[in-house]
Amino acid sequence: MSELFVGKGESARALLLKYANRHGLIAGATGTGKTFTLRLLAEKFSKAGVPVFLADVKGDLNGFAFSGEGDARIDAFKARAEELGEADYRPQAFPTCYWDLYGEKGLPVRTTISELGPMLLARILEVNDTQEGVLNIVFRIADEEGLLLFDLKDLRALLQYVADNAAEIGTKYGNVSAQSVGAIMRQILTLENQGADQFFGEPALDLNDFIRQSPDGRGYVNVLAADPLMRSPRLYATFLLWMLSEFFENLPEVGDQEKPKLVFFFDEAHLLFSDAPPALIQKIEQAVRLIRSKGVGVYFISQNPTDIPDTVLGQLGNRVQHALRAFTPRDQKAVRAAAQTFRANPNLDIETAITELKTGEALVSFLDESGAPTVTETTKIYPPESKADPADPSAVADVIGREYLGSKYKTAIDRESAYEMLAARVEKEDVAAEPGAASETASQGGGLLGALGGLFGGGGNSRRQSVGEAMVKSVARNIAGQIGRQIGRQILRGLFGSLSKR
Repeated sequence: MSELFVGKGESARALLLKYANRHGLIAGATGTGKTFTLRLLAEKFSKAGVPVFLADVKGDLNGFAFSGEGDARIDAFKARAEELGEADYRPQAFPTCYWDLYGEKGLPVRTTISELGPMLLARILEVNDTQEGVLNIVFRIADEEGLLLFDLKDLRALLQYVADNAAEIGTKYGNVSAQSVGAIMRQILTLENQGADQFFGEPALDLNDFIRQSPDGRGYVNVLAADPLMRSPRLYATFLLWMLSEFFENLPEVGDQEKPKLVFFFDEAHLLFSDAPPALIQKIEQAVRLIRSKGVGVYFISQNPTDIPDTVLGQLGNRVQHALRAFTPRDQKAVRAAAQTFRANPNLDIETAITELKTGEALVSFLDESGAPTVTETTKIYPPESKADPADPSAVADVIGREYLGSKYKTAIDRESAYEMLAARVEKEDVAAEPGAASETASQGGGLLGALGGLFGGGGNSRRQSVGEAMVKSVARNIAGQIGRQIGRQILRGLFGSLSKR
């Protein structure tokens, strides 16, 4: 299979697989068929062996794992397939894996604070520039002192450490005010109240688990249950940007291939750019421009092409435009702007056609064999074959229960990290401050050797032995990190500030 049949107008319209990594756009007003086009493309990519990731923002995309036979619209779908000359229409299920940041409607999705990085974390927390500067200081200190930031309690502990040592830290990194730290703490509390603390922790998501094929060679459709996330649109947008960043940072360069390694759908794309600072938009544009060489195609779904910044829109070679409404002068301006993003057709008034499209019809322009956009044509979109109606939650739960990745992600892990490390420092300082602690330390050799002496019978009271045990355990758990820092291992921050060890 070298192309994906999408529909038919004056001629058949097909997306060339070798140019599927040149990205795309699905646009149109609510109720005009965007979701069906998204579903169709996901199914077609799956058949071609290309894994797909998409977010289910309305709760109506969980039917990929089930056949569409028996749906209320199945007769209309079969009639549309026959009208388009495709007699082999066959309702079927697709290999599907369900995911959920909250772990309720799919496998839990987690990442660590360190992997998210200060830029994206600042956007989630909705902090100002000064407070973002404090977060950058926090991440720098975490890197330099080997304090692992896994979850929100680690971040809170390190913020408290920075506040308590503001005078010393300020001389090295810049001023850190109690007011800025307090403001960040309040935003963390708000985030926790929204349930986002479940997103931060371990085991962190391995993005390679998205790039899977079923035994019959079809690509997996990875569905993120995003309907609860829409109550926290910044968290939703930041999560998708983090994923884009991780794919960009971790996938190897492969150049142009016969088909993509993965196709990524950004639904409600306007949320990615809403109130985003220019620096972040620049990073998104850079990632979209360069990620195609990693074999990843990115497709944005939004109501209007004008929702996407021009620097990003100019990189979207494959376009599907459903109907737009032009009831107000503002709507008319948006329609005019959308029409100008398509290749002209001398036989078609694109601006007028956009307002007259019926549900299930779209203006389509894909890249041709030479890599140039095809002439825009009105196209009837081919119907999807999986279950178009929302699937029964119990049936979805059965699919989730059979997923072998469940053993990897269902149980959260709480390893020693910044929270425990800083608590151990405080305990050590408290012990050192006790009356007679200095003389006891000297009599037992001092430092780690003294602690070891107490642990292995070198005298001293039980209080010193428990501290020694704690220190030895801490060293054992972190020995690899300590050695790594001693030999000069660098920790680099990626495109959006995520960690990548090289």
